[in-house]
Amino acid sequence: MKTKLIFILIFANLIIFAQTKDGFQIARLKYSGGGDWYNDPSAEVNLLKFVQDNTSVKVNPEYVFVDVSTSDIFQYPFLFMTGHGTVLFSDSDAERLRLFLENGGFLYVDDDYGLDKSFRKEIKKVFPEKELVELPFNYPIYNILYPFPYGVPKIHEHDNKPPQGFGIFIDKRLAVYYTYESNPSDGWVDGNVHNDPEEKRIEALKFGTNIVLFSITQ
Repeated sequence: MKTKLIFILIFANLIIFAQTKDGFQIARLKYSGGGDWYNDPSAEVNLLKFVQDNTSVKVNPEYVFVDVSTSDIFQYPFLFMTGHGTVLFSDSDAERLRLFLENGGFLYVDDDYGLDKSFRKEIKKVFPEKELVELPFNYPIYNILYPFPYGVPKIHEHDNKPPQGFGIFIDKRLAVYYTYESNPSDGWVDGNVHNDPEEKRIEALKFGTNIVLFSITQ
Protein backbone atom coordinates (compact mmCIF):
# COMPACT_ATOMS: atom_id res chain seq x y z
CA MET A 1 0.00 0.00 0.00
CA LYS A 2 1.42 3.36 -1.03
CA THR A 3 1.96 5.72 1.87
CA LYS A 4 0.77 9.31 1.78
CA LEU A 5 3.28 11.72 0.32
CA ILE A 6 2.49 14.52 2.72
CA PHE A 7 1.17 14.23 6.23
CA ILE A 8 0.04 16.44 9.08
CA LEU A 9 0.51 16.31 12.79
CA ILE A 10 -2.13 17.71 15.08
CA PHE A 11 -0.74 18.79 18.42
CA ALA A 12 -2.11 21.34 20.89
CA ASN A 13 -4.72 22.36 18.28
CA LEU A 14 -2.01 23.25 15.75
CA ILE A 15 -1.80 21.68 12.33
CA ILE A 16 1.79 21.12 11.24
CA PHE A 17 2.32 20.27 7.57
CA ALA A 18 5.29 18.14 6.67
CA GLN A 19 6.75 16.72 3.47
CA THR A 20 8.00 13.18 3.09
CA LYS A 21 11.01 12.20 1.01
CA ASP A 22 8.86 12.18 -2.13
CA GLY A 23 8.81 15.96 -2.18
CA PHE A 24 6.59 18.98 -2.47
CA GLN A 25 3.24 18.49 -4.18
CA ILE A 26 0.37 20.75 -5.22
CA ALA A 27 -3.22 19.58 -4.73
CA ARG A 28 -6.04 20.80 -6.97
CA LEU A 29 -9.04 21.98 -4.94
CA LYS A 30 -12.38 20.46 -5.89
CA TYR A 31 -15.36 22.68 -5.01
CA SER A 32 -19.12 22.65 -5.53
CA GLY A 33 -21.19 25.06 -7.60
CA GLY A 34 -20.74 23.66 -11.09
CA GLY A 35 -17.45 25.31 -12.01
CA ASP A 36 -14.87 23.26 -13.92
CA TRP A 37 -12.40 22.96 -11.06
CA TYR A 38 -10.79 20.02 -12.91
CA ASN A 39 -9.75 21.74 -16.16
CA ASP A 40 -6.19 21.50 -17.56
CA PRO A 41 -4.81 18.81 -15.21
CA SER A 42 -1.34 19.06 -16.80
CA ALA A 43 -0.85 22.52 -15.28
CA GLU A 44 0.47 21.54 -11.84
CA VAL A 45 2.50 18.64 -13.23
CA ASN A 46 4.35 20.86 -15.71
CA LEU A 47 4.91 23.57 -13.12
CA LEU A 48 6.38 21.12 -10.61
CA LYS A 49 8.69 19.67 -13.27
CA PHE A 50 9.87 23.21 -14.06
CA VAL A 51 10.45 23.88 -10.36
CA GLN A 52 12.42 20.66 -10.11
CA ASP A 53 14.59 21.52 -13.12
CA ASN A 54 15.32 25.09 -12.06
CA THR A 55 15.54 25.07 -8.26
CA SER A 56 16.78 22.84 -5.47
CA VAL A 57 13.24 22.06 -4.30
CA LYS A 58 12.43 18.35 -4.35
CA VAL A 59 8.98 17.78 -5.84
CA ASN A 60 6.52 15.04 -6.64
CA PRO A 61 5.14 16.03 -10.08
CA GLU A 62 1.90 14.07 -10.02
CA TYR A 63 -1.64 15.39 -10.41
CA VAL A 64 -3.81 15.02 -7.34
CA PHE A 65 -7.05 16.66 -6.24
CA VAL A 66 -8.74 17.07 -2.88
CA ASP A 67 -12.35 17.91 -2.10
CA VAL A 68 -12.85 21.01 0.03
CA SER A 69 -15.66 19.18 1.81
CA THR A 70 -13.24 16.60 3.25
CA SER A 71 -10.30 16.58 5.65
CA ASP A 72 -8.07 15.52 2.75
CA ILE A 73 -7.16 19.18 2.26
CA PHE A 74 -4.93 18.89 5.34
CA GLN A 75 -2.64 16.42 3.58
CA TYR A 76 -1.11 19.14 1.40
CA PRO A 77 0.39 22.54 2.33
CA PHE A 78 -0.39 24.10 -1.09
CA LEU A 79 -3.86 24.05 -2.66
CA PHE A 80 -4.53 25.31 -6.19
CA MET A 81 -7.97 26.46 -7.29
CA THR A 82 -9.11 27.52 -10.76
CA GLY A 83 -12.06 27.32 -13.16
CA HIS A 84 -14.40 29.29 -15.40
CA GLY A 85 -17.67 29.03 -13.50
CA THR A 86 -19.42 29.17 -10.17
CA VAL A 87 -17.80 28.43 -6.81
CA LEU A 88 -19.92 27.39 -3.83
CA PHE A 89 -18.62 26.77 -0.31
CA SER A 90 -20.95 25.36 2.31
CA ASP A 91 -20.61 26.70 5.84
CA SER A 92 -18.61 23.61 6.80
CA ASP A 93 -16.41 23.98 3.70
CA ALA A 94 -15.66 27.57 4.70
CA GLU A 95 -14.83 26.58 8.27
CA ARG A 96 -12.57 23.77 7.11
CA LEU A 97 -10.75 25.97 4.60
CA ARG A 98 -10.28 28.66 7.22
CA LEU A 99 -8.76 26.12 9.62
CA PHE A 100 -6.40 24.97 6.87
CA LEU A 101 -5.28 28.53 6.14
CA GLU A 102 -5.02 29.66 9.75
CA ASN A 103 -2.69 26.80 10.53
CA GLY A 104 -0.11 27.36 7.82
CA GLY A 105 -1.81 26.24 4.61
CA PHE A 106 -1.52 28.23 1.38
CA LEU A 107 -4.19 28.67 -1.31
CA TYR A 108 -3.42 29.93 -4.81
CA VAL A 109 -6.47 30.86 -6.89
CA ASP A 110 -6.26 31.66 -10.61
CA ASP A 111 -9.31 33.05 -12.40
CA ASP A 112 -9.53 31.09 -15.63
CA TYR A 113 -12.16 33.62 -16.81
CA GLY A 114 -15.56 33.64 -15.14
CA LEU A 115 -14.51 32.68 -11.61
CA ASP A 116 -14.07 36.17 -10.17
CA LYS A 117 -17.55 37.13 -9.00
CA SER A 118 -18.40 33.89 -7.22
CA PHE A 119 -14.91 33.43 -5.78
CA ARG A 120 -14.99 36.88 -4.18
CA LYS A 121 -18.41 36.10 -2.72
CA GLU A 122 -17.42 32.67 -1.38
CA ILE A 123 -14.05 33.67 0.08
CA LYS A 124 -16.04 36.11 2.24
CA LYS A 125 -17.61 33.06 3.89
CA VAL A 126 -14.12 31.92 4.82
CA PHE A 127 -12.88 35.33 6.03
CA PRO A 128 -15.85 37.68 6.51
CA GLU A 129 -13.64 40.10 8.43
CA LYS A 130 -10.90 40.31 5.77
CA GLU A 131 -10.56 41.86 2.33
CA LEU A 132 -8.63 40.83 -0.76
CA VAL A 133 -5.94 43.49 -1.05
CA GLU A 134 -3.90 44.16 -4.16
CA LEU A 135 -0.21 43.41 -3.68
CA PRO A 136 2.31 46.10 -4.66
CA PHE A 137 4.78 45.40 -7.47
CA ASN A 138 7.66 45.21 -4.98
CA TYR A 139 6.04 42.46 -2.92
CA PRO A 140 8.53 39.54 -2.56
CA ILE A 141 6.40 37.05 -4.51
CA TYR A 142 7.28 39.07 -7.63
CA ASN A 143 11.05 38.83 -7.22
CA ILE A 144 11.88 35.87 -4.97
CA LEU A 145 13.69 34.16 -7.88
CA TYR A 146 12.53 35.53 -11.21
CA PRO A 147 11.94 39.30 -11.45
CA PHE A 148 8.47 40.54 -12.35
CA PRO A 149 8.89 44.31 -11.85
CA TYR A 150 5.31 45.04 -12.90
CA GLY A 151 3.70 42.32 -10.86
CA VAL A 152 1.53 39.62 -12.38
CA PRO A 153 2.46 38.87 -16.00
CA LYS A 154 -0.22 39.03 -18.68
CA ILE A 155 -0.54 35.48 -20.01
CA HIS A 156 -4.09 35.58 -21.47
CA GLU A 157 -6.04 38.68 -22.44
CA HIS A 158 -9.56 37.88 -21.19
CA ASP A 159 -11.21 41.35 -21.01
CA ASN A 160 -8.02 43.28 -21.86
CA LYS A 161 -7.79 44.67 -18.34
CA PRO A 162 -4.50 45.02 -16.43
CA PRO A 163 -3.47 41.83 -14.62
CA GLN A 164 -3.77 41.99 -10.85
CA GLY A 165 -2.63 39.96 -7.86
CA PHE A 166 -4.56 40.04 -4.59
CA GLY A 167 -3.92 38.56 -1.19
CA ILE A 168 -5.50 37.73 2.13
CA PHE A 169 -3.14 37.91 5.07
CA ILE A 170 -3.21 36.13 8.40
CA ASP A 171 -1.08 38.28 10.66
CA LYS A 172 1.76 39.07 8.24
CA ARG A 173 1.63 35.80 6.32
CA LEU A 174 0.11 35.64 2.84
CA ALA A 175 -2.41 32.80 3.13
CA VAL A 176 -4.46 33.31 -0.06
CA TYR A 177 -3.04 34.59 -3.34
CA TYR A 178 -5.42 35.38 -6.20
CA THR A 179 -4.55 36.30 -9.80
CA TYR A 180 -7.10 38.06 -11.97
CA GLU A 181 -7.11 39.03 -15.67
CA SER A 182 -3.86 37.14 -16.18
CA ASN A 183 -4.40 33.36 -16.01
CA PRO A 184 -0.82 32.15 -15.41
CA SER A 185 -1.97 28.55 -14.94
CA ASP A 186 -3.09 28.35 -18.58
CA GLY A 187 0.55 28.93 -19.45
CA TRP A 188 1.60 25.90 -17.39
CA VAL A 189 -0.39 23.37 -19.42
CA ASP A 190 0.90 21.30 -22.31
CA GLY A 191 1.79 23.57 -25.21
CA ASN A 192 -0.73 22.09 -27.64
CA VAL A 193 -3.71 22.92 -25.40
CA HIS A 194 -3.83 26.70 -25.80
CA ASN A 195 -1.07 27.10 -28.39
CA ASP A 196 0.57 29.87 -26.39
CA PRO A 197 3.93 31.13 -27.65
CA GLU A 198 6.80 29.35 -25.93
CA GLU A 199 8.06 32.59 -24.38
CA LYS A 200 4.65 33.08 -22.73
CA ARG A 201 4.68 29.55 -21.37
CA ILE A 202 8.15 30.06 -19.89
CA GLU A 203 7.06 33.38 -18.39
CA ALA A 204 4.06 31.67 -16.77
CA LEU A 205 6.19 28.80 -15.45
CA LYS A 206 8.72 31.21 -13.97
CA PHE A 207 5.92 33.11 -12.29
CA GLY A 208 4.44 29.90 -10.92
CA THR A 209 7.86 28.96 -9.58
CA ASN A 210 7.93 32.24 -7.68
CA ILE A 211 4.56 31.41 -6.14
CA VAL A 212 5.74 27.97 -5.04
CA LEU A 213 9.03 29.25 -3.60
CA PHE A 214 7.30 32.09 -1.78
CA SER A 215 4.69 29.75 -0.29
CA ILE A 216 7.30 27.49 1.27
CA THR A 217 9.77 30.14 2.43
CA GLN A 218 7.67 33.07 3.66
